[in-house]
Amino acid sequence: MHIRPATPEDVPLIFAFIQRKADFDRSVGAFSGELQVNKEKLKRTLFESHPFAYVLFAEMELEPVGFALYGFRYSSFAGQPSLWLDDLYIKPAHRSQGAGKRLMQHLVQIACDRNCTHLAWTADARNQRGLAFYDRLGARIIQRHGYRCFLQWTPDSLS
Repeated sequence: MHIRPATPEDVPLIFAFIQRKADFDRSVGAFSGELQVNKEKLKRTLFESHPFAYVLFAEMELEPVGFALYGFRYSSFAGQPSLWLDDLYIKPAHRSQGAGKRLMQHLVQIACDRNCTHLAWTADARNQRGLAFYDRLGARIIQRHGYRCFLQWTPDSLS
């Protein structure tokens, strides 16, 4: 298992993973809209001089099997950033083989290296497998709104 950052040449691959993630979210009822992203938007927003987000890939034998898309937020009250995980997706054939855990561990390391107060994300309450995965990692649900669960990891909460 290898984790690597995306490069501009990966834009088609990023787009494909976003499409897969949208299909998965539709299957659990978490997304019913149409994607508004395209490859040009991804290139412009992820790889120009001031990127708005970043992408990591999990690879097994050089095959991309999962991805994480994340960015940073800043708290004026804390005077520190936090890391926001927007998407985490592992191809179905490669789930439960460590790719998701490795991506999350890599994100935790980035959060620690950047002195982030926490790492946060949302998950759909109907995605029981995903919630169980996050629970095993030591993340905790900090808030629920309908089907949306807000999860958080803090430096002292992950094993």
